[in-house]
Order: sequence, then structure tokens, then C-alpha cells
Amino acid sequence: MGDYSKALEFYEKAHKIKEKALPPNHPELATSYNNIGGVYKNMGDYSKALEFYEKAHKIKEKALPSNHPSLATSYNNIGLAYYGKGDYSKALSFLEKALSIWQKSLPPNHPNIKTVKNSIDNVKKKM
Repeated sequence: MGDYSKALEFYEKAHKIKEKALPPNHPELATSYNNIGGVYKNMGDYSKALEFYEKAHKIKEKALPSNHPSLATSYNNIGLAYYGKGDYSKALSFLEKALSIWQKSLPPNHPNIKTVKNSIDNVKKKM
């Protein structure tokens, strides 16, 4: 609906509950950080989005194998935040990490692969 301040309010409330109920590296906390980062990205605050995407990624790195598709999602989100900030070399690096994992872990016709390839093309055009 585009009411990002309201979305942020409820995501933050949910996150506080999860922080009290779950261990610090629980995957649900990563999901929560990712959701908050997504709201900031939609608001155009890429620095804040990056902060939360990186928190989510740190948890996923500890909890998941290095080739897990969820790590690729984190790399993709971080790459898109760097793209939004205009840091195209970092964006490209993270998007290529996402592509590498998805190509190994998803079927070749999976939409995530096409989407990240399009993002990589967009970054290269900007560069």
C-alpha cells in the first residue's frame, strides 16, 4: 500500500518480540532484519537498507551452508542497495555472488537467475 512508516513500525515491533524470544543467531531474526531493510530500500534510504541487509546476512552466514539460496538472496539485496547508492562496483560484486550461488542451487529457468542477470546488466550499463 506504500505506507512504509507503518510497515516499518510493525516490522520493528515484531523484531523486538523475536529478539526477546529467540537466540541471537536465529534465522527468524535474519528474516526480520531483511524485512526492515526492504522497507528502507523501498523508501530510498539505501544506507539504512544496507545496514539491515548486512545484519541479516551475518546471521545467515553463521546458520547456513555457503551455497544456500538464502545467502544468494542476501547478496542480491546487498547488491541492489549498493546499486541504489550508486556504488556500482560493489553492487556488481554482490550480484555476481548471488548469481553464482543461484546457478548452482536453482533450476536454470528459475526467475531469480533471470532477475539477477538483468540487475547485473543494468549495473554494467551504469558503469
